[in-house]
Amino acid sequence: MIDRKRKLPPVTATLRVGGAAEILTVLQSFGVDPDEVLPAAGLDQQLFDNPDNLITYAARDRLLTTCVARTGCQHFGLLVGQRMNLQSLGLVGMLMRTSPDVEAALRGLISFLHLHSQGAVMTLKIDGDVAILTYDTLDPGLDTSGQTGDGAVAMMLNVMRSLCGRSFLPIEASFAHRKPKDIQPFHAFFGVPVYFNAEHYALLFSPEWLDAHPGSADTDLHQLVGQHLATLQAAHSLEFPHQVRVVLRSALMAGSASEDQVAEVFAMRSHTLCRRLEEFGTGFRKLVDECRFEIAQQMLGNTTLSVRQIGDALGYSRASSFVRAFRRWSGSTPARWRAALGRPGRPARSA
Repeated sequence: MIDRKRKLPPVTATLRVGGAAEILTVLQSFGVDPDEVLPAAGLDQQLFDNPDNLITYAARDRLLTTCVARTGCQHFGLLVGQRMNLQSLGLVGMLMRTSPDVEAALRGLISFLHLHSQGAVMTLKIDGDVAILTYDTLDPGLDTSGQTGDGAVAMMLNVMRSLCGRSFLPIEASFAHRKPKDIQPFHAFFGVPVYFNAEHYALLFSPEWLDAHPGSADTDLHQLVGQHLATLQAAHSLEFPHQVRVVLRSALMAGSASEDQVAEVFAMRSHTLCRRLEEFGTGFRKLVDECRFEIAQQMLGNTTLSVRQIGDALGYSRASSFVRAFRRWSGSTPARWRAALGRPGRPARSA
């Protein structure tokens, strides 16, 4: 029987080392010895010996920060992402390679991403003549420099080219952090307009690419890998409230976070969703508030979006409503909270 009064244990955000191994390769390209940098970041050199070893997001962030300091390269994360591809995703990447079409491959990535990384969430949204693939980290205290997100968007481009062919060209790329001093490396790699201070890390492209067929599509192998991933998912599934939080993190930004909409994701009615959450001593509105607070902290800390723009993104019809909610969550207003970080807001979107 579940203890209704117990407090939910925090979930440590981790990812497979195989998804971070390219950090060492990029370090070496700068003539820096990884065996010197890893201890400086508080990491054991043997951690990277097995691609299935786990590294926390906090540790990976420390490593990236150390790498930026040692190399002087402010777009270090972008360089790491440029070297990442389907192989970096392990079994999830194999599932994608063998998928019947690109949309199925991306849906598989979204469904099983937590087996590769428990600190991020991805979504695919089709809005008219634009498909939007997004990436967001779940912990507002991590990745304030944007190194991880930059790498994720770069990997998105590599993944899409692997699935669609080298002719794939996105419409634009966006980044949920302040505009860096030097944006030339971004323009050089993506070859399309790039935007900063965005709500998500995202790659935008024509929906027509979703119908493309990967050259390595294999029905039998795809089914076999899918069954294996489903078994792993059952063995390592997060507790239900944490599963709901992952869904909410994306649903809030997509404007589809009602009880009915979230319950539909879990193939249940809203009253069943609420009852299951109550069994863990929490509730739907409480989780919504927690997720909104996390997203608000990320956007206030990482972007120069105005308080009004952040409130709009979180579904508040008036900026005053968002300010009151934020004061209730933090004891401070959004403007004062941001000022305490030394990061004043500025006008929003910049290319």
